[in-house]
Amino acid sequence: MKSHLANDIKYFDYNATHPPYQEILESCLKEYLENFYNPSGITRYSLKNQGKIEQTRKYLSQVTKGKEKQFIFSSTGTEANFLLIQSIRILYPNLESVIVSPFEHASMYAALDSFGFSPLLVHTNKSGTIDLNHLERLLKENPKPVICLYAGNETGVIQPAKLIHSLTKEHGQLFYSDLMQAFCKIPVPFELFDGYTFSGHKIGAGMGAAVTYLPTENKNFRLFGGGNQENEHRAGTENTFAINCLQKVTENQLTNLEEKNIKLKGFQKILEDQLESFGCEIIAKNETRLPNTTFLILPIQTVDFFLLGLEEKGIIVSTGSSCKSRAREASKSLLQMGYSEEEALRAIRISTGSFTTLEDVNLLIDQIKILIQKLK
Repeated sequence: MKSHLANDIKYFDYNATHPPYQEILESCLKEYLENFYNPSGITRYSLKNQGKIEQTRKYLSQVTKGKEKQFIFSSTGTEANFLLIQSIRILYPNLESVIVSPFEHASMYAALDSFGFSPLLVHTNKSGTIDLNHLERLLKENPKPVICLYAGNETGVIQPAKLIHSLTKEHGQLFYSDLMQAFCKIPVPFELFDGYTFSGHKIGAGMGAAVTYLPTENKNFRLFGGGNQENEHRAGTENTFAINCLQKVTENQLTNLEEKNIKLKGFQKILEDQLESFGCEIIAKNETRLPNTTFLILPIQTVDFFLLGLEEKGIIVSTGSSCKSRAREASKSLLQMGYSEEEALRAIRISTGSFTTLEDVNLLIDQIKILIQKLK
């Protein structure tokens, strides 16, 4: 499938949002326009739409080997993360803190604060991987649930989930993970996680549908009250269009996953070899990372002018996590990894995806070289 992007836009911010699969979304929109009925209604037309939602739930259970009733649809990744953390509060009403990686999305920390949890951060270093010895020490001293994303949204570093799982089970604790950047990008060992989240817009399904997998069936896990939708976990009419898109794009992504990643890994090597020759530092280069993600420190101070220069050429990159990219704050992940604030403010993220071409990558390399030379 081809990207719907205009020819003059070269997009390198897939970790913020994946461009939509136009043909799939148009097909789903056609279905929605013909069958727009409220899935919570009592007519056969409504029941048919509810059936489509349940079919997607069943599909996700087949893909992940999870239990159908523990998949809950919401509208955004932030919502999904809040429901995940709310489930911890219900399970542990007197718990004051949880063990958390230093790489989580801002919504995860916000959810922890909202439900009264203090995060005990696991140590790390410039590898971008959590310190397993420190995690083990925290679990021994005071066992608590562990939250650690599987793939970093900035660095792309893939955390050692199997070892984290072993440690949590050794100490009788649950292991939760934000899979926003991993789902449909790499093979995911879903069985290692007791609860997790992912979102449709990160894979090209458009905005409007995200998923929480709850650790167990419990009617007290409830993001919103006031209706019995989503097995009473989230009141509010489901977005049948977005949920339908989520399933169909997931099917497409998983079918083409291996071929896509071979292509993106090749782009990553070409890009990073050239960036290093320009004086850029590739963050966590030697760690296991997503094949689509390059997080780097530029050898110049004028990052804002650099970004504007790329945008003038129709090239879009990012300064990191999309929730903070406008603020131009130093990346908290990099600070935790031991980089200085000055270094962190020179960091940018390049993320590729399904519609990226070698021509796009070569153009990006050429423009980065020109701008670094001009701004040094």
